[in-house]
Amino acid sequence: MVQLDRIDIRILQELQQDSSLTNQELADRVGLSPSPCLRRVKALEESGIVDRKVMLLKRSELGLKLTAFIQISMDRHTPDRFTVFEEQVNSFPEVRACNLVTGQNCDYLVEVVVEDMEKYHDFLLGKLTRIPGVSGVQSSFLLRSVKENTSLPLGHLL
Repeated sequence: MVQLDRIDIRILQELQQDSSLTNQELADRVGLSPSPCLRRVKALEESGIVDRKVMLLKRSELGLKLTAFIQISMDRHTPDRFTVFEEQVNSFPEVRACNLVTGQNCDYLVEVVVEDMEKYHDFLLGKLTRIPGVSGVQSSFLLRSVKENTSLPLGHLL
């Protein structure tokens, strides 16, 4: 694990909230001058702590009004089955997240975002259930998002 000081942690907290900050804005927020701030950001990126920078979009403004959380069961628990499933799921743009889980009555939890129920039906029957090894599917649908956060907690590093 990389050793981080309070300033590094503060930089990461600020960038998690808004990665579009200019170096000057970031430096002002963390109490550094621009040059040392930029050096620290580059060091954090090179360390591998920063996975990637993205822009978050509003689903509803893009006509993506249906979010489904799908529990997937596999017929066999073999590396080949899991590899095929994961490769296929990674190719589907509708899949926002896919996680191999334990402690549930399923093997994977998948989050899918589509325009409407008809598109979900097409996705489910035309793509997801056609993957070899998928033996069970149970869907739940988002009614309202109570909390949605992309930031990781960093308080334990202080």
